Amino acid sequence: MATRSKKYRAALAKFDRQKRYPLDEACAIVKSIANAKYDETVEVAINLGINPKHADQMVRGAVVLPNGTGKVNRVLVFARGEKEKEAFDAGADFAGGDELIDKIKEGWFEFDTCIATPNMMVAVGKIGKLLGPRGLMPNPKVGTVTFEVGAAVKAAKAGKIEFRAEKSGIIHAGVGKRSFEAGKLSENIHALLDALHKLKPATAKGTYVRAVTVATTHSPGVRVDAVALASEVKH
Repeated sequence: MATRSKKYRAALAKFDRQKRYPLDEACAIVKSIANAKYDETVEVAINLGINPKHADQMVRGAVVLPNGTGKVNRVLVFARGEKEKEAFDAGADFAGGDELIDKIKEGWFEFDTCIATPNMMVAVGKIGKLLGPRGLMPNPKVGTVTFEVGAAVKAAKAGKIEFRAEKSGIIHAGVGKRSFEAGKLSENIHALLDALHKLKPATAKGTYVRAVTVATTHSPGVRVDAVALASEVKH
C-alpha cells in the first residue's frame, strides 16, 4: 500500500471520509484542504448506473460550463476557405487544412481542442491514430464535427468540456480551479449533471447517479450526497 504524504494525511483529518456532504459544502472542503503551490484543477467523478459494454448504454457528450474551466483552451480548426476565416474570426488559435495535418504528423500537438468541418474528415481521418489516443479526434456526437465552426470555437473558448463514461461507468471531468468560489464549482457540476441526465440511456435501470466525489488534482476525494444532488438537478 502506498504511503501517503504528511500533507495528504493532514487533509484527511479535516473531514469525514465516510460522510456524504451537500455539494456546496463538499466543494468548500476541497478548496480548504488543497495544499499545492499552484492553482489545482478541481475534478469530479460520477459513478453512473450503466453498463458501457452495451452500445445502447454508452454515455458521451459535451457541455459548456457556466463559469468556464479556468484554463486557456487552444483551439484548432480543420477547415478551408470561408470556414477557415470564420474560425479565426471566432477566436480559433489555429485553422487550416493539409499544412496542419502535416505538422501533426511530425509530432506537433500545441492545442487542446480539435474542430473540423465534415468535408475535412476524410483528410483528418488519416491522423486519427495520432489524435484519438490524446482525446483530440473531432466527433459529431460532441459537436466538434460541424459546419458551424464559429459557434463551436466560441463554445470551446467559453468552457466547453467533453465527457465519456469509462468501462466501469464512471465519468471523470475537470470542472474548474481551486481558486473558483465554491458556488461557482457547484454551478459547473450542476451543469454537467444536467447534461448527463439528458443523456440517460432508456435501457439504464435502477439508480442512475450512484456516487459523486469531488477532489483537486492532489487532494483526497470528498463524497457528495448523490441522492440529494440528483433531486436538485431534477428540479
